[in-house]
Amino acid sequence: MPETPNGVVGAWLAQFDDALRSRNTDAALELFDDDSYWRDFVSFTWNLKTLEGKEDIRRMLDATLDDVQPSNWTLAEDATGDADTAEAWVNFETAQARGYAHLRLRNGKCWTLLTTMQELKGFEEKKGARREKGVAHEITKGRKSWLELKEEQESRLGYEDQPYTVIIGGGQGGIGLGARLRRLGVPTIIIEKNERAGDSWRNRYKSLHLHDPVWYDHLPYIKFPDDWPVFAAKDKIGDWLENYTRIMELNYWSKTECTNARFDESTQEWVVEVVRDGEPVTLRPKQLVFALGVSGYPSVPAFDGAESFLGEQYHSSKHPGGGDWTGKKAVVIGSNNSAHDICADLWEHGADVTMVQRSSTHIARSESLMDLALGGLYSEKALANGVTTEKADLLFASLPYRILPQAQIPVYAEMAERDAEFYSQLEAAGFDLDFGVDGSGLFLKYLRRGSGYYIDVGASQLIIDGRVKLANCEVGKITGNAVVLANGAELDADAIIYATGYGSMNGWLADLVSPEVADAVGKCWGFGSETPKDPGPWEGELRNMWKPTNVENLWIHGGNLHQSRHYSNYLALQLKARMEGLPTPVFELQPTHHTR
Repeated sequence: MPETPNGVVGAWLAQFDDALRSRNTDAALELFDDDSYWRDFVSFTWNLKTLEGKEDIRRMLDATLDDVQPSNWTLAEDATGDADTAEAWVNFETAQARGYAHLRLRNGKCWTLLTTMQELKGFEEKKGARREKGVAHEITKGRKSWLELKEEQESRLGYEDQPYTVIIGGGQGGIGLGARLRRLGVPTIIIEKNERAGDSWRNRYKSLHLHDPVWYDHLPYIKFPDDWPVFAAKDKIGDWLENYTRIMELNYWSKTECTNARFDESTQEWVVEVVRDGEPVTLRPKQLVFALGVSGYPSVPAFDGAESFLGEQYHSSKHPGGGDWTGKKAVVIGSNNSAHDICADLWEHGADVTMVQRSSTHIARSESLMDLALGGLYSEKALANGVTTEKADLLFASLPYRILPQAQIPVYAEMAERDAEFYSQLEAAGFDLDFGVDGSGLFLKYLRRGSGYYIDVGASQLIIDGRVKLANCEVGKITGNAVVLANGAELDADAIIYATGYGSMNGWLADLVSPEVADAVGKCWGFGSETPKDPGPWEGELRNMWKPTNVENLWIHGGNLHQSRHYSNYLALQLKARMEGLPTPVFELQPTHHTR
């Protein structure tokens, strides 16, 4: 009788469990293919770390096994595939935590293993059977209501009582992480300079909608309703975030701006100076998290003559949208997501618009992206197949960045074939297209550099039709009323919008903490792929995201809604462990290779 996937995986897990319990690294390595990858999120390494090949895995096991004490590797559900290529979801434990893993076997040997910490033993979230009662069924004089207790706690935190963690940035990232920490009992204050939660979305141009579909974008714990639109409007997202902060009972300080932060070595805590609704407040948390989005300050090139321009000029982040642009000429410098959205908005409101494309751009039609790249993980079809949001997040993470391109290249090759006529029309209009330097498409561009692509939700047709004009050239200079290209062509302009991206997130640290701290942390994002805007050396995980940095007690959190949701779990567990005084030996803290 042929072997079943359950039998093959079960035998592998039993041998693996025995080898790890007995600290027999050689026996453990015999279970791995020569071409193998182990990606660990916190459970073994107290880090986000990918081990590539047996020698990497040996080094990690030799360094961590005595502390981690892994055990009880068992199937969480039936394995899939066949005896030669089996896949499985796996439960396991360590001395301090419970974990969840995803395993791929090839011919009985491990090809990929993802291990993740899911909860700390003794410090579990108070959910399900562990939920709090909420009321004492005893009538006493002077007892306080839930609201009174909540208001009392809120009035003390940050004044009489200090938070353990301060999160600077109250957008989707800070809110999601705040919710995780609240559930874990970590006293936290979220600092947000805008008037209301959700304003970071509301304040963008009025036509903005999410480009990612709803199944990809849930927040932790509370999913969007099942009648939520596939692509939600920015004001709808803003309202959801605002209500989420109330429902999750977050300590959310709006109208509050951080002016300075420094680490006090004598007390081993941060001194965070903020101005809250006009009043200065000093906070002294043990941990400081910067959750200021997916990037740093707006990047505006210094073009010769820009100061002489007589019209409006501003970065895309300041574009309000709407208005009456009839009879006005607008030049948008850039050709990625924001550039396309703003060109469409300007054209819609009467402007004569020219897009200046300075480098090639990857375009993926929204329908094709949803079908080919996301549909198997984030869609109604995926849910019907049992792929929950949580499983989808782990499946996406189960392919380390070294091998992710080879999984993505066929997807985008099929996209190129399916949408060949669309791409042909774009090229005929003069648009400079690419699919990434290796053909791996949008997600790899996003992970490597956070730019260089547009998810087409209609603006490409404006370029194809010539309704939005296109110029392929570098900018030479700017005059009082025109953008002059390097080839000498002049583009008359009443307004110039710089859709030219953003700097690295550690730019915020230079101003709020110090340039020395910013450089000690190093650049955020990218993983050393040696592709454009992602210089080597190879690092294997996104730089400085959701894991210990080279500045103790300082963390970076961000990304899109999917990443903010998924990775906030691992960051929250790292912070909770430190608050409870658990040992958290970090395996191979990532060195800093690139400063600002």
